[in-house]
This record gives sequence, structure tokens and C-alpha cells, in this order.
Amino acid sequence: MKALIQRVTRASVAVEGRTVGAIGHGLLALVGVEKGDDEAAADRLVHKLLHYRVFSDSDDKMNLDLQQVDGGLLLVSQFTLVADTRKGLRPSFSSAAPPGEGHRLFHYLLEQAEAAWPRVECGEFAASMEVSLVNDGPVTFLLES
Repeated sequence: MKALIQRVTRASVAVEGRTVGAIGHGLLALVGVEKGDDEAAADRLVHKLLHYRVFSDSDDKMNLDLQQVDGGLLLVSQFTLVADTRKGLRPSFSSAAPPGEGHRLFHYLLEQAEAAWPRVECGEFAASMEVSLVNDGPVTFLLES
């Protein structure tokens, strides 16, 4: 699994003009599920999302995690994140998990995140979504489990 995380001051996701998830200060995570991913990969990713130290402490160093700053976590499924772009001028999605498996693992990831942290929101799997955000920093990292 991959997650492109962005530290945000606010973020939201809308489907057909209706907001389905929104957070204030926290992390926006665009999540891609690859072939061969499993529950253990999702568990590792949840741990990283909640404990990755990307928030500034009193010395302006990235030493605090999402829980320490009481931030929100907005999870958005994005299969294009796992595209192979090394060859040609068109992305290949052959490394992406099949839709059914991607849906199952994304929802497993969501359930695990919600069980571990009360401030979790999400987009809608396989929907055409509009994601809005204000990147804080900007701070952006690619996490892999």
C-alpha cells in the first residue's frame, strides 16, 4: 500500500457537490492499494499514518505525530497512485489491486484507523471526487507499507 500524505490546515472531499469528508488541521492521505497487499500492509500503514512525525514541536522541528497534535485524518482512495509511469507516455495500472480487493482493503484500512483514532474522515471509494486542501508547509511525503 502507498499513501501520499500532506500536512494540511484543512482538507475536504466532495462527491457530486456533496461534502463526504472534511478535517481541519491534520493529514490528508491519498491511498493506493497494490496487488499483493494484505491486512498486514494496511495495519502497518495505519501505524505510520498515526505515528509519522511531520508536525512541528516548540522548536519548529518535525517531532510530533498526528495524535500528539490532535489532528484529523482524511483518507481518500486513489488507485492512480500505484500507476507505473516509468515507460511511455501513458500510465499502466497493472500493479493496482483489482477493484474488489482494493475496496476491501481500503475499507479495512479505514476501519483500523477509526478504531485507533476518533478523528478519521474518508472519501467514497471508486467515486469521482473533488479534493480540496490547504497544504501546510508545504509538507508532502510518500509512505509505503
